[in-house]
Amino acid sequence: MRTAAVVPAAGRGERLGPGAPKALREVGGVPMLVRSVRTLARARLVDVVVVAAPPADVASVRAMLADHEVPADVCVVAGGATRQESVRLAVAALPADVEAVLVHDAARPLVPVELVDAVAAAVRDGADAVVPVLPVVETIKEVDGSCVVRLTLDRSALRAVQTPQGFRRTVLEEAHAAAVGEDATDDAGLVERLGRPVRVVAGAEEAFKVTRPIDLVLAEALISLRRAR
Repeated sequence: MRTAAVVPAAGRGERLGPGAPKALREVGGVPMLVRSVRTLARARLVDVVVVAAPPADVASVRAMLADHEVPADVCVVAGGATRQESVRLAVAALPADVEAVLVHDAARPLVPVELVDAVAAAVRDGADAVVPVLPVVETIKEVDGSCVVRLTLDRSALRAVQTPQGFRRTVLEEAHAAAVGEDATDDAGLVERLGRPVRVVAGAEEAFKVTRPIDLVLAEALISLRRAR
């Protein structure tokens, strides 16, 4: 089963503050997108990598990947106005013989290659959809519109979801076709709507998403620790 990884990287990520699109921000002197693509390309079970870049930046993203010696067979296509559209366009650009697809957030630059292969292996073993998860360690409360707590949720049954998420290609395409015009941020959620089971595998602490300025600080610190080893 040939497996592809797609990276929707056309968004700006405004919670990270003004500046370049989030995926192109540097951590440890290297753009987050480059770090993510390098890991995906190194994965033993990934055959193809496709990046959906901002339409105006396709040429510059290709040049940036080349400058950082990312494998030449990584494909860059124009993304869409929403994350969901970017995923759809990237999947449409895949070779016809690709049967499994991983969808990875460029803003998770420190994802371990072992996690990528674990998700891909679960799809190859027959799962329609697979997500890496971590236990929720904080107490979670549901709050109403008046900022009053409605209830405290049982965190023993809760999990925080990471990427890459893995899918049988036909299932992912069906899920996106059923949600045209939406701006879904969780591909597995679209598959759930189809009534298909979504399997979970153990996630990794390093695969956190860089969303806020403090996440950049944490990423920089982890990279420094890796270099010091």
